Amino acid sequence: MSVVEPVGYTSPLEKTLHLRSLVLFGLAYTAPLIVLGTFGVIAVASDGGSAGSYLLATVAMLFTALSYGILAKHFPVAGSAYTYVRKAIDARVGFIVGWTILLDYLFLPLVIWLIGASYLTNQFPAVPAWVWIVAFIVVTSALNLVGLKVADKANLILMTFQVLILVLFVVLAVAHLVRGHQTLVSTTPFVGAGGIGALAAGAAIAAYSFLGFDAVSTLTEETHDAERNIPRGIVLVAVIAGVIFIVVAYSATLVAPGGTFDDADSLSSEIAKTIGGSLFGAFFLAALIIAQFTSGLAAQAAVARLLFAMGRDGVLPKQVFGLVSAKFHTPWFNILLAGVIGLGAIFLDVSTSTSFINFGAFTAFTLVNVAVIAYFIKHRRTESLHPGRYVVIPIIGALVDAALLTQLDSKALILGGSWLTIGIVYLLVLTRGFTRQPPDLAGIAEAG
Repeated sequence: MSVVEPVGYTSPLEKTLHLRSLVLFGLAYTAPLIVLGTFGVIAVASDGGSAGSYLLATVAMLFTALSYGILAKHFPVAGSAYTYVRKAIDARVGFIVGWTILLDYLFLPLVIWLIGASYLTNQFPAVPAWVWIVAFIVVTSALNLVGLKVADKANLILMTFQVLILVLFVVLAVAHLVRGHQTLVSTTPFVGAGGIGALAAGAAIAAYSFLGFDAVSTLTEETHDAERNIPRGIVLVAVIAGVIFIVVAYSATLVAPGGTFDDADSLSSEIAKTIGGSLFGAFFLAALIIAQFTSGLAAQAAVARLLFAMGRDGVLPKQVFGLVSAKFHTPWFNILLAGVIGLGAIFLDVSTSTSFINFGAFTAFTLVNVAVIAYFIKHRRTESLHPGRYVVIPIIGALVDAALLTQLDSKALILGGSWLTIGIVYLLVLTRGFTRQPPDLAGIAEAG
């Protein structure tokens, strides 16, 4: 059974997207080139077993991706984890999930623009970092304001270049190994030298590279045949990203084996110069910048839709967060708000701004898996629901996500817990001490 929009409600968002666009959006959000941006860190953590860590992370994230796909089919409306949990479990729990994942959605564009600016500042030290940050925000905001059709075309062009760089990286790595009479087939990149403990430690970091596959679900109301395409898009993004991460990590590990390096943060850049010379090193830098741009474009679009869903439901002020452009059919206020928040990157560093993002992501992932089980319990007698898909898979997904949540550092837990406390206080006021349900789309439609 699919839950459709309430009678009397028509989404102001325009259906323009198909499966290809969804996959491009999700891949742009995850930024496949991130595998090289974080390769050195994961190589150290996994003691030379980066490919194995990415394999573990891919399998782990697939369980949660399948749960997202199940709920996207039953609840084909915007809002992602917020909508799924409030409809499958309880509106108050859904609000808490929506509030918590705002940590991820609201501040991820900021982090993406900050990292992109840091790359450019290192290359052009005479230009202040704030100039690059403002440039990122202005361009991505403009593209998102005019609609996903334009953003989709930009994603296609920029993602194509990014993928070409990754393919070229692998080809050059293979050529380098062949010239040096080194093996192309080895189990070392999958097992490393530190055993399963090191691989798991690397997987905990590698899992962060997948953040964004769930963002596909925020585009439900702008997608043709959403009940079919959204679940397929979510799973395809997780699978494709995982394959890319594994192949690239495997190639990079063969070129730079081991888990000890002089500078792990810049390891991928050194590998790029080693296998392709200075010219490829320059193209590699350009690809890193483009990866940040496309990821920021997708991240800003996603948070705007989440805020729209919460505003439309009335849990955030509808008069503000529910606004949609009559001309472009985009949530213009939310897009601009994400841009304004992004200006905070001028005053922050990467380590501080990223410390609390994953708290929201893994909390939401855990509860989405729980929501699938709750849906099974409520509807098992009226619908044909397979226990393997609706119980076993989400249990495994929830356990994995909860384990990843516990691996976050103390700063992330403190900041995330503080944000969660603020949300609970706001919910107490909104529901008059939990005695009322938060407003929802059905109530709004009936009142409208």
